Amino acid sequence: MDLGIAGKTALVCGASKGLGYGCAEALVRDGVNVVIVARGAEALEAAAKSLEAVAATHPAKPFVKHVAADITTVEGRAAAFAVHKDFDIVVTNAGGPPPGDFRDWDREAWIKAVDANMLTPIELIKATVDGMAARGFGRIVNITSSAVKSPIDILGLSNGARSGLTGFVAGLARSGIAAKGVTINNLLPGAFDTDRLRGTMEGAVKKTGKDIETIRAARQKTIPAGRFGTSAEFGAICAFLCSVHAAYMTGQNVLADGGAFTGTF
Repeated sequence: MDLGIAGKTALVCGASKGLGYGCAEALVRDGVNVVIVARGAEALEAAAKSLEAVAATHPAKPFVKHVAADITTVEGRAAAFAVHKDFDIVVTNAGGPPPGDFRDWDREAWIKAVDANMLTPIELIKATVDGMAARGFGRIVNITSSAVKSPIDILGLSNGARSGLTGFVAGLARSGIAAKGVTINNLLPGAFDTDRLRGTMEGAVKKTGKDIETIRAARQKTIPAGRFGTSAEFGAICAFLCSVHAAYMTGQNVLADGGAFTGTF
């Protein structure tokens, strides 16, 4: 399927690996120019080279630019927008807060979680949404978490901060920008085979005393698909939400979890 977005330009955050990289790769495969941002310079450089190889296979020859910066800071966002100003697509993504017991989290831990997983996406939306509306096209996809729908006890920091973003987006997506060709949706990953998942399982090891393979097998059994998802699968969903075909979808929480969530709605 031609997504109809070749030649558009996207900002993809946290794109050096994992789900962010999967999104960037899917967009590049469809001819989208990308500016990828992540904190780790070495991993980001490697990701950029891989994406450049993908870009070379598309007739549009999209460009790939990379910025080693912390997107959760004012300076990091300024660095990203210094490379390119007007984005048609923005994929927000920041590393999730660490797992743990809420009794151990102080105010600083909560502020850091809210800053990264709620306020940073809002700042990126604020910086781009009006330009998108003026041009008549815009796609914003926030990578959040399946925990928004089905909270995970050890991920309280994430549960709280991402739910706050979800509430904000629910209102904004349905405001005047919807009639100007701009959509804002949240993409909620369940268990994908990423460093984040491995970190969560290591937290479960510490909490339960069980070995990592036992934890992994038990987690997979809770997923009707019988496995963890891949970054490429996640990226394909993201790319569709960014496409011309998803123009009538906005303010939605799209769950990608292999069927793990058992709710009807």
